[in-house]
Amino acid sequence: MSPQLRAAPDRDATTAAVITGLGMTTALGGDVPSTWSALLGGACGVESIDYGPPDGPSQVYLAAPAAVDPGSVLSPAKAAHCDRSAQFALVAAREALRDAGLPDGKALAGSGSRVVVVVGVGLGGFLSILDQNRRLETGGPDRVSPRAIPVMLPNHAAAEVGLMVGATCGVHTPVSACASGAEALAQALALIREDRADVVIAGGAEAGLHPLIFAGFARLRALSRRCDDPERASRPFDADRDGFVMGEGAGILVVESAGHAAARGARVHCRLTGAGITNDSHHVAQPAPGGTGCAAAVTAALGDAGLFPEEVRHVNAHATSTPVGDLSEAQALHTAFGKVLDDVTVSATKAALGHTLGAAGAIEAVTTVLALRDRTAPPTRSLERVDPAIELNVVGREPEPLPAGPLAALSTSMGFGGHNVALAFTTGS
Repeated sequence: MSPQLRAAPDRDATTAAVITGLGMTTALGGDVPSTWSALLGGACGVESIDYGPPDGPSQVYLAAPAAVDPGSVLSPAKAAHCDRSAQFALVAAREALRDAGLPDGKALAGSGSRVVVVVGVGLGGFLSILDQNRRLETGGPDRVSPRAIPVMLPNHAAAEVGLMVGATCGVHTPVSACASGAEALAQALALIREDRADVVIAGGAEAGLHPLIFAGFARLRALSRRCDDPERASRPFDADRDGFVMGEGAGILVVESAGHAAARGARVHCRLTGAGITNDSHHVAQPAPGGTGCAAAVTAALGDAGLFPEEVRHVNAHATSTPVGDLSEAQALHTAFGKVLDDVTVSATKAALGHTLGAAGAIEAVTTVLALRDRTAPPTRSLERVDPAIELNVVGREPEPLPAGPLAALSTSMGFGGHNVALAFTTGS
């Protein structure tokens, strides 16, 4: 039987944060239902693609490209004026708002609600930077778009979502490498608790599938080299893992104060009850030995949520499939949970979705909420043999049921620069 969850200490119930809307677009689908169904069904979005320079030699890399082109979902005019990362953010935000029963235009802010947008990115408008530089080099200054500067800035995706909903109470862009999307949700939680917003549209977006990015990660020896076997390439926690696979997409959640949600009769998916943010301050690209920084973030999130470790039954791990990173995260979970970790099911969804960099923490937050909603831990679809040094209860190729009763789950994120973020979610409104 699941233990009774404790309420987070000293919090006004009206400013508790609840999740009322979910949106995402990934390598498995252009929305939440298609992605979740494919994920539970064991589908894989990874494929081998020639990402060599247009005029250079062929170079095959593994990638998890979006299943649905975001430009095909938006109007032609809007798509033409947005970097691909912002296109993803808009598509996911529109779905999240529909799911929450909120208008996807400026009527939301016009209703009197205090609306804030927080969308994190890792690379931001990187593809637009390269495109505008190509125009400059081939056609001169007059070929550069008048919109070049706005679409190249890291805040472009957040700004576009903010313009869509009229978010006059704030538009923010955390840029914390692969922890950016998770940090956006931590900011959303703080905004609700501090009574600075009624509704926060928060998450992450990324579009960085480009030869330069592939080459850079390859030089770091961070990418999987199984180009002849794409569906078995991303292998988080597996003994034979050899690196990650890049993906693209976005995850957006509507985080709302419990009082605001109740007043409008909103359906609540779950509660966002805690967040922990730390930094390793160890190395720009390597986690701290033993995962100490990640462990501190997890412990902080539990404390912030008012949870005991034994009350958590599921973790959606960052788990990129790199030898060092996965081991470090496993060590962090052992430190934070101790012996009760044996009762925690751990999912590593990058096996199917790839690593979406700045969007990863937000996409995985969505899948964590879905796991609580459906009481189902998603599979780690390429797992064959858990690394003996990891010693985690990793969900294998089939989904696993989560227990009845009150339920808590964590989602963890880590990023270059030493960033660590842990988010705690619980069932109930």
